Amino acid sequence: MLAAHHLALINVFKGDIQGGLGPFLGTWLAQSASWSPARIGFVTTLVGVGALALSGPFGALVDRLGRPRLLIALACAAILCGTLLLLPARGVVSVFAAQMMAAAGGTLLLPAVTALTLGIVGKNRFPKQQGRNQAFNHLGILIAAGAISLGTPWFGPAIAFWVLSAMAVLAILAAATTPGNCYNERRTVGWQEDAEDAPERAGLRSIVANRKLLVLAVALALFNLGNGGMLSLLGQKLVATAADATSWTARYVMVAQLVMIPVALFAGSLADRRGRRQLLIAACAVLPVRAALCAVIDDPLWLVSAEILDGIASGIIGVAVPVVVADLTWGSGRTQTALGSLNAIQGIGGALSAWYGGLAQSVLGWGGAFLALGAPALLALGLVLWLDTTTERRGGKAGGTGAEAKRADRGGVAPEPGPA
Repeated sequence: MLAAHHLALINVFKGDIQGGLGPFLGTWLAQSASWSPARIGFVTTLVGVGALALSGPFGALVDRLGRPRLLIALACAAILCGTLLLLPARGVVSVFAAQMMAAAGGTLLLPAVTALTLGIVGKNRFPKQQGRNQAFNHLGILIAAGAISLGTPWFGPAIAFWVLSAMAVLAILAAATTPGNCYNERRTVGWQEDAEDAPERAGLRSIVANRKLLVLAVALALFNLGNGGMLSLLGQKLVATAADATSWTARYVMVAQLVMIPVALFAGSLADRRGRRQLLIAACAVLPVRAALCAVIDDPLWLVSAEILDGIASGIIGVAVPVVVADLTWGSGRTQTALGSLNAIQGIGGALSAWYGGLAQSVLGWGGAFLALGAPALLALGLVLWLDTTTERRGGKAGGTGAEAKRADRGGVAPEPGPA
């Protein structure tokens, strides 16, 4: 089996496990343990804060260790154990501990899969391959959500745990059977593949001092502040209105993932032809519209329209962000460190989102809570409009100039990109 096929399988099976139980956790705790939105948001925020503290170090671990297949398997094993431990958990401490284990695995999974992809296909083919990765990722989430939706009437909300566990086991098998000879560590970071000695990696200061990375991180933090807790809050709203919250949440996930599949493929192809910034602008512009729809619509069927917009925004972000990070750090030997650090900063927004939404609901009600979640995306849109993300010209190929390559071989960092 070709390495590309293994990449497809890894992304299919990891699709539903990277974020842990995600929106199903809030629904599960609301139904089985009668937790309030504020309590759910508090624990989810604590888990998010713990996970983001691990994001940068995990990215550095992927860069240094150079064994992404092993790290993918370990990450999936942690998600599997954390998910199973959540089943009997009811108290704050036990729920936090189990979800923290799963969240740590999910944090490690993203840079490990990104490194494996770059080490197999290289930088020039990375945008299109990242689009394919995300399409398979969303297909996996769609399959799992369909199984949860169909299984809920017979097995109850606990079906989400068993589906997630099965996907984690299959992801471990897919990673373990990926051919090792197809992966090249030098190809992952942009070093000359046939050289005998590895160049010295750039210092961590090169990541901290990269202004465009920092602006991108703040924009994504604001995006995730609005987006991160929206579907979970929507599930809790359905519980409050006596709708079949678990089944409807599964359907919303299915709709969003179904939309993300073509969006991811299209975004991967468009990244080189139109530039990365245009993709980020579109994603940030869609989120406030989604929030407004969730605020004014109560009918579960019509809320499907909001999740179509979720599919567009999230589908674009999943493709664009790793590609932009690779653009800004290529040749430094710190691409996954930068990606992990970026995820840590933007994770602040995602971690605060559930708490922010729960607090807004207690003060403003359901409609006001969703409008409050949409507001940060407008600020993110302003930052992305200002940001230039890449050296690529429209229609250009990825890759640095000869001078940049020589600089990378000396252990330096490629200069900051110019306009898109």
